[in-house]
Amino acid sequence: MARKPARMYRDIKGRVTTRKEYIGGVPNPRITQFDLGNLTADFPVEITLIAKEKCNILHRALEAARVAANRYIMKKAGKMNYRLKIRVYPHAVVRENKQATGAGADRVSQGMRKAYGKPVGTAARVKEGQKLISIWTTPENVEHAKLALKRAIAKLPTPCRIEVLQKEAC
Repeated sequence: MARKPARMYRDIKGRVTTRKEYIGGVPNPRITQFDLGNLTADFPVEITLIAKEKCNILHRALEAARVAANRYIMKKAGKMNYRLKIRVYPHAVVRENKQATGAGADRVSQGMRKAYGKPVGTAARVKEGQKLISIWTTPENVEHAKLALKRAIAKLPTPCRIEVLQKEAC
């Protein structure tokens, strides 16, 4: 069965289900790495991606944004000149009431009877103004980091803004 479009899960509706120990068959999040690049260095500039609206971000979208941003910044700045961190985790379990299609589907499908749904993935519940992705880098790589985050915005279901913070010298 084909995956449903992500716009079906974007809006926050009702209470969130997060207790995976009580739900059987929840697939693991596609995103596995949350910290990338040079984790030991101290960089003077932080570029952050901030959500403008509240929404659910599916784990597949988070992984796609991470890959897009990381590939670009690694190619332009080099492996040791940045640190990328994903700041949200997909806790919320996404469910889907699967419907049979094709010939004889009316005999197989139960319609809306017991339509709670089966778990098909996870999502991160994001509030307005919440930080999603941060990149720490050197001043000469700020423009590359901004472009990397712009590529990540294209993968996410919410409009975002990019904020640049300079660490003050003592």
